[in-house]
Amino acid sequence: MNKRLGVFLSLLVWLVAVTAVAQEAKVAAPQEPAKPTERVALSPAAREGGMALHEALARRQSVRDFVDKPISQRELGQLLWAAQGVNRPNGRRTAPSANALYPLELYVATADGFFHYEPREHQLERHSTGDLRPAIAKAARGQKHVPVSAAVFIFAGVFERMTKRYGEAQRQRGSNFVFIEAGHAAQNLLLEVVALNLGAVPMGGFDEGQLQEAVALPSDHRPIYMVAVGFPRTN
Repeated sequence: MNKRLGVFLSLLVWLVAVTAVAQEAKVAAPQEPAKPTERVALSPAAREGGMALHEALARRQSVRDFVDKPISQRELGQLLWAAQGVNRPNGRRTAPSANALYPLELYVATADGFFHYEPREHQLERHSTGDLRPAIAKAARGQKHVPVSAAVFIFAGVFERMTKRYGEAQRQRGSNFVFIEAGHAAQNLLLEVVALNLGAVPMGGFDEGQLQEAVALPSDHRPIYMVAVGFPRTN
C-alpha cells in the first residue's frame, strides 16, 4: 500500500512539474506579430510649394493639447513620406541613413487601425482594424494626449541591419546610428507637421516591452521613438 502511495505521489510531483514548465514556456513565448491584412495606397506626396523651411523651423514647438479630430489620408501620407519616404529614383529616402542600411520601420496608429508604412510603394499595410491608441497611451505611462491625437507614429529599429555591418567590435557604434537616424526621421516629421498646420509632440517616455506587446511588433523591431500628431486646440 505504501509502495503504491509512493508511486502515486511521484507521478503527481512529476505532473505538477511538467505543467509548471509548460505554463512558463507559454507565458515566455514571444507574441506573434500581426500580419498585414490589407494594403492601402496613399496619394503621391507633394514635393513643391508649401511653407518655407525657415518658417517651419520658427514655428515648431511641442503640442500636447489636441482636438479629437482625424487627419486626412493625404495629410497622413505626406507625414509618412516626410519621415521615411523615397525621394530619389535610386530608392534613397528623405532621412539620411548610415551606409543606406535603413534600420528603421515606421508604424502609425489611428482611429481606423494600426499600419506599417512601406516606403518604396508609398503605401500602408494594415495590421489591425482596432484603435490601439489607448493601449499605446498606457504603455506611454498614461500620457493623456495620446488617445485624442489623430495619429501616433512609432519608429522601430531593426538593430541587426546596422550592427552586422560594423561587427561585434563596433556594435555600440552601429546601435548609435539607429538612434541618430530616428532623430533625423522624427525631425522631418515634426517639420512637416508644422507645414500642414498640425501639432505634434515627440515621446521617448514609454515602456518598450509593453508597447511592443500592445501593437504586436515583430520581436526584432524595437520601439525607440514616438510622435503624437493632431489638430492643436485653439483657445
